[in-house]
Amino acid sequence: MTVESRGAADGESGVGEAVGWSGVEAAVPELARRVRERFGAYRHHVLATVRKDGAPRLTGLEADFRYGELWLGMMTGSLKVADLRRDPRFSLHANPGPGADLAGGDVRVSGRAVEVTDPGLVARYAAAVGPPEPFHLFRAELTEVVRTSTEAPYVVVETWAPGRAPRTIRRTSHDPARYVE
Repeated sequence: MTVESRGAADGESGVGEAVGWSGVEAAVPELARRVRERFGAYRHHVLATVRKDGAPRLTGLEADFRYGELWLGMMTGSLKVADLRRDPRFSLHANPGPGADLAGGDVRVSGRAVEVTDPGLVARYAAAVGPPEPFHLFRAELTEVVRTSTEAPYVVVETWAPGRAPRTIRRTSHDPARYVE
């Protein structure tokens, strides 16, 4: 196993920090490009939220990169809206597509969803995107970006979080198990 870079004290500064998508692009432009391309390959993705009882909820979602932000639009009355209003933490996993070759990598972003209530901003977004109305709009504040891909013989895991240096881990199934908290 090789680790290409690590942040100070293994990146512990920055826990809890969050940035909009433009912050990701500024900090790690190449990783941001690959992640955005992967999300752009398919329209529907999988959103994980936290239910009222603390259990995870997985639902489909269309994500949109626009105006330097990652937007999450949702139908009114949906349970994911109620989840995010109660607990804004989420993870969004890009649609893996057909097959098992990980073409373009497997990507996930996590963070907090901030509901957008400014009527002008919602109207601007609606005019550009044309979603079914009415709808709820959330802006993603990201706390983690992860891309997993393969480079024979390795599985490559690229991670980044605000306040941390990007990390790349290459490992094979012959490497000792690695447990990171």
